[in-house]
Amino acid sequence: MSFDLDGFLPYRLNVAATQVSRRFAALYAAEAGLTVPEWRVLAHLDHSGAVSVRDIHARVNLDKSMVSRAATRLQEAGLVRKSGNETDRRLVVLELTDEGRALMARLGQIAAGFQAELLAELGDDAAALDRALTRLSTRGPA
Repeated sequence: MSFDLDGFLPYRLNVAATQVSRRFAALYAAEAGLTVPEWRVLAHLDHSGAVSVRDIHARVNLDKSMVSRAATRLQEAGLVRKSGNETDRRLVVLELTDEGRALMARLGQIAAGFQAELLAELGDDAAALDRALTRLSTRGPA
């Protein structure tokens, strides 16, 4: 008996996540020309306020170098402000500028619409999927 990759749940979850992410990425790229790392940095800053690159790296599932490059591009675009950490000079703190907050207000509406579209696609299965994802994401490593 050979291994059934198409029936392997981790593979299926990854494929589904990649497909959904690509669909959403097309929307925010069209609206603001953002890459996936740039979107994740902006979204995290919008949610958390001023935080370090290390904090963002830990939360958004991107390498520190990707977060740093995205932060530099966002700073150059006037969407993010960088400053030093008062207690640890090695840490760079990021926060949204007024322009960054305005962009996130627009992108938040696009994200809400996209989520509503996904939930409509899932129909009656949406609640069960939400419960399953919550269960999988709250369980620590084995």
